Amino acid sequence: MRTYLIVGFQAGVAAALAWLVAREVLGNPEPTFAPAAAVGVIAASLGTRARRTLELVGGVVLGIAVGDLLISLFGTGPWQVGVIVFLAITAAIVVRGSGALLAQTGGTAVLVATLTPTAPDLELPRTINALIGGIVGLFVVLVLLPINPLRTVRRAADPALDLFARHMTASAQALTDADCERAKEVLEQMRDAEPQLEQLAEVVAAADEVVRFSPVRWRRRRALGAYRNGVMHTERAFRNCRGLVRRIVTTLHDEEPVPAGLPAAVEHLGEAVRLLHREFLAAQEPVQTRERVLHAVREAGAACRQDLGFSGTIVVSQLRTAASDLLRATGVSRDEARRLVRQAAAG
Repeated sequence: MRTYLIVGFQAGVAAALAWLVAREVLGNPEPTFAPAAAVGVIAASLGTRARRTLELVGGVVLGIAVGDLLISLFGTGPWQVGVIVFLAITAAIVVRGSGALLAQTGGTAVLVATLTPTAPDLELPRTINALIGGIVGLFVVLVLLPINPLRTVRRAADPALDLFARHMTASAQALTDADCERAKEVLEQMRDAEPQLEQLAEVVAAADEVVRFSPVRWRRRRALGAYRNGVMHTERAFRNCRGLVRRIVTTLHDEEPVPAGLPAAVEHLGEAVRLLHREFLAAQEPVQTRERVLHAVREAGAACRQDLGFSGTIVVSQLRTAASDLLRATGVSRDEARRLVRQAAAG
């Protein structure tokens, strides 16, 4: 909520500044599109504002170019509007435009097709307003009011990664207590928690955009780099752990044997998630995280060499896959992560 309140404040400031620049500095008597463009840039998905600005301006220019060309060929009228918009959006699709580019191209083509007879000089002011809105929007989010990247990431990462770790702890306890119902509850909670991991990825993308383009935040690049490289693999680890918990439910339901090393391995995996977050925030090499992940794999390997049922064996397999993901999140290459997991599993 705090992050999106900041976005709302940035949008309000950007809209006011864009209107002032367009009307008072450049003397545009109809500056409406400038603040609208500024808000469109800031309201874009976090982490895609720079790209959104290029798409917005590109869509306006493309819509004007296609609209002017077709008006000169077909004139104006209701069927001409339909044809112009169809061909303008087709042109945007041909250049592999996103939704923002398609919307701006189509919207501008409509304005050109419908207003040209009454406002023949529409093209240049709209293009200038698009540029003003885009530039002002970027100025606000990257220079005037940039988010604190680490604080913003911490707000999203603290609850998301803590929840991930607590799910692993609860799963380990369910295994120890042979509590199938508790394991089912954890599985449902993990299904509901996935949006938090997705939001973390979005927030990291926004913070990364700030540290790349905002001079006042450049010093945060190193600390944020770990999150940028690790968040994708952390999401994968979470999904694999959800599959792990699903198999824990089956293991308990079928009353398969549960060696003591299996819940210990799951618990160590959860502790590795906590260590990962802690070492990321401290901008430290995540050595402790790697050690804890491999300790979890060794515990699971020892359990696998004991009396395990079919589902218990799959729990071990899922744990190894999640362990590999967490090692990748610490910066280890794919081949090295696989080698380390195999070596640890062999005991």
